[in-house]
Amino acid sequence: MTRSYRVAGHGLVTALGAGREATLAALLGCRGGLAAGDRLAPEMYVGRVAPELEQPVPEGLGNCDCRNHRLAEAALRTDGFAQRVEAAVRRYGADRIAVFVGTSTSGIRETEQAYAARAGSNEALPADFPIRTTHRISALADYVAQSLGLTGTRAATGTACSSSAKVFAQAARALDADLCDAVVVGGVDTLCMTTLHGFRSLELTAAAHCRPFDADRDGMAIGEAAAFALLERGSHSGDAALLGYGESSDAHHMSTPHPEARGARLALRRALTQAGIAPRSVDYVNAHGTATRLNDRAEDLAIAGEIGTDVPVGATKGWTGHTLGAAGAVESVLSVLALEEGLAFGTLHTQRVDPEVQSRILTDTEARPLRHVVSNSFGFGGNNCALVFGWDA
Repeated sequence: MTRSYRVAGHGLVTALGAGREATLAALLGCRGGLAAGDRLAPEMYVGRVAPELEQPVPEGLGNCDCRNHRLAEAALRTDGFAQRVEAAVRRYGADRIAVFVGTSTSGIRETEQAYAARAGSNEALPADFPIRTTHRISALADYVAQSLGLTGTRAATGTACSSSAKVFAQAARALDADLCDAVVVGGVDTLCMTTLHGFRSLELTAAAHCRPFDADRDGMAIGEAAAFALLERGSHSGDAALLGYGESSDAHHMSTPHPEARGARLALRRALTQAGIAPRSVDYVNAHGTATRLNDRAEDLAIAGEIGTDVPVGATKGWTGHTLGAAGAVESVLSVLALEEGLAFGTLHTQRVDPEVQSRILTDTEARPLRHVVSNSFGFGGNNCALVFGWDA
């Protein structure tokens, strides 16, 4: 019997705004969140979350204060998500709710600023600089657990762009092993010099808007975001569910996908098998869609080879930018929104689909009944994860 894990609540904050209403308004209005002239990288298009959407860290957690955690707090307080977690605490107890989150750089921006302040000096960073509670990868898991008052198992994952997709798989395994009764999963990443200029040095960033699968695509745009979901065992009327997950690590190259998409195909195949559905049962694919030439090509090979060329495929990074360690969680929440609203989201800024692409790329959002949605997340080093969301049988 196929297991399922209901999505009992979700919240997100991106460059499109905070929560369901703002996100859907932007997606349906074709209003993207990318803009040029950001203070960290004036020459690049980036997806910055509006400063007024940040939320202060709770009293008593001042040593955790950084922008990464302020965006996390904003997503936790969006669309009643924290209240859903409080209800789960009443059902199961705080020690039976786990926290699994993904990030690629955590609160590194404040560390960058601290080093910049001592430029030209050989002095160490101040002894009271809170690097353990802000910058360390595990800091995000610790912060989320403390903010929500949870005392169960917690862990943070850093596998680049697949980080916060893989935590859904970790959550499912933890629930199966009876390590917990519910799991807060999610991801957060915020803009920093390291990623903005690191990706630019790899010649992976676009000159303007990113255009996934477009014939003239020239790279990705970096964004920032926070997104969370609450997973519980079984199904519940009205709630979408995680039906299956697939992971692989082809280790072909540090930053280039396997030319035959071997790892991506394996992740997709495993996800469909675990969900117990045939490829023809997939109604929509929320593609990783970075808008880099090699990544889009490899993903197209994977989708066409494992699911087929008739399924509608959209990529939402044209709206939000590539939110790196948060991307898997953001796009998982968007996949759940797609199911809840009956919408297959299109691909903003893509005007002429690359004629070599075999998949059916949506350039416009389509209203259609959806039962099964696949969300792809592929990270550096061949860290691949595919998730299947849908309505339980």
